[in-house]
Amino acid sequence: MSSPPFLHQNSPKKKTCHPEPAPSAGEGPQLQILPTKLGAPSTNLSSRPEWQAFSCAPNLGAPAMERRDRGLLAAFWPALRVTSHGPRITFLYLLFLPYLLNLPLFAATGRVECNSVPSKILSRSVPYCVVLPPNFDTDKTKHFPILYSLHGLGDNEQFFVHSGAWNLVEDMREKGELKSFLIVTPDGGAGFYIDSKDGKNRYETFLLQEFFPFIEKRYRAAPGRANRAISGVSMGGYGALHLAFRHPQLFGAVSAHSAALIDKLPSFLGTSSSSPRARVLGGVFGNPPDPVFWDQNSPLVLARTANLVGLKIYFDCGDNDDYGFYAGATAQDEILTSRHSPHEFHLYPGRHDPAYFAEHLPASLQFHSRLFP
Repeated sequence: MSSPPFLHQNSPKKKTCHPEPAPSAGEGPQLQILPTKLGAPSTNLSSRPEWQAFSCAPNLGAPAMERRDRGLLAAFWPALRVTSHGPRITFLYLLFLPYLLNLPLFAATGRVECNSVPSKILSRSVPYCVVLPPNFDTDKTKHFPILYSLHGLGDNEQFFVHSGAWNLVEDMREKGELKSFLIVTPDGGAGFYIDSKDGKNRYETFLLQEFFPFIEKRYRAAPGRANRAISGVSMGGYGALHLAFRHPQLFGAVSAHSAALIDKLPSFLGTSSSSPRARVLGGVFGNPPDPVFWDQNSPLVLARTANLVGLKIYFDCGDNDDYGFYAGATAQDEILTSRHSPHEFHLYPGRHDPAYFAEHLPASLQFHSRLFP
């Protein structure tokens, strides 16, 4: 087997990682709230062992010529993501992981900080990771726009780290394609980023009352709706659209890739409550599921009545999405069009897989970058 091309580069320079102090809960200004890949989960990344909070940044001691182009790594990230596609992908991931951890570092000075925030609402700590722009540490007085990026089912807050999306962001920043803004991913588990029907997982309430205020104070987020946006993939796309449509006063823009948009309750929920999909959805929407609760939280239903004035909307989906989410995406487009709500929608060739997300993630990043002040 031939070696990957990046094995023939100069000697690797390692990232420098430092433990981060544990944050305290309840910090930050309270937001003003008006009177709040769906499919078989892949390798369960959310069940990972506990790890110490860390911050990673490039080692700038290497000469510029020795800092290899991040594009090589970004090109590999679709194949290296552990997904439900089975042993072949897992084998590739394990094969290349040692090399990924020892790649040479480059001119960009951005870093990723991962930590957790204790939540009184959830009675537990919630991990998160934040991608910080290069000037976050050099300009201590600057405040930054913030993009909340919600992961899909079976993933976790380290999505931007382990998938290679961080490297993609750094590539785009080095090319001048992105402004300086924060990208924050909380661990959403399998809860679709809403308050569960049984009230045991009040995740949406946690986001609004604890997480957003904490993050925006700790990381010097710029105030105001125009400086706050939300995005997501698959289950995270559902969560992003749900939160933006239910609380449009909080966000200037929303985007989603292959969002888990389903117009009606899936038939399998009423016939096989023991199936994996039924257990996941049942833990959120009720078991048996509550049709009224389903509609109350559905982005498709919210889009019909929400005040979307001033909210910029982007979403796309593959025309061969494995879970049929193209139907929901098309329905969303029709609803918004009927309301004359400006939006950007694309139905691209592709499936519900890492290759599709890797190809189209730059579009949503540039969409938000253009809109940030």
